[in-house]
Amino acid sequence: MQEKIVYLLDHAFPDGAPSDREFCRIVESHGGALSHSYFGKLRKGQITEVRDETLQALALGFGIANWRFFKDQTDVVEDVMAGLALLAGTRTGDISGIAGRSIGEEGMSAEMLDFVLEQVR
Repeated sequence: MQEKIVYLLDHAFPDGAPSDREFCRIVESHGGALSHSYFGKLRKGQITEVRDETLQALALGFGIANWRFFKDQTDVVEDVMAGLALLAGTRTGDISGIAGRSIGEEGMSAEMLDFVLEQVR
């Protein structure tokens, strides 16, 4: 991931790479949240395992439409395979609806709902 971040910092900003604080302000201006110290550790390769929310924030900061760009290839393949299995199940009639069991009192998170709808599409 560090390589992607460094490459994008070097190439996505025509006026030069922003500082860690400036990058995080960009993320915030697009509705995300990311701390400058955490981003600095990502940029330096000191943190390698990150949550999907962090990947979404990075995508906002770089103007990338699909945050899965930052995921490891194997993770993306697993997501695609799960989506294809869901799609196949809906087409064969094995899956006729989606029930939200064990998702807590708040219901399905917005991220999970978006993922499921994306897979069904």
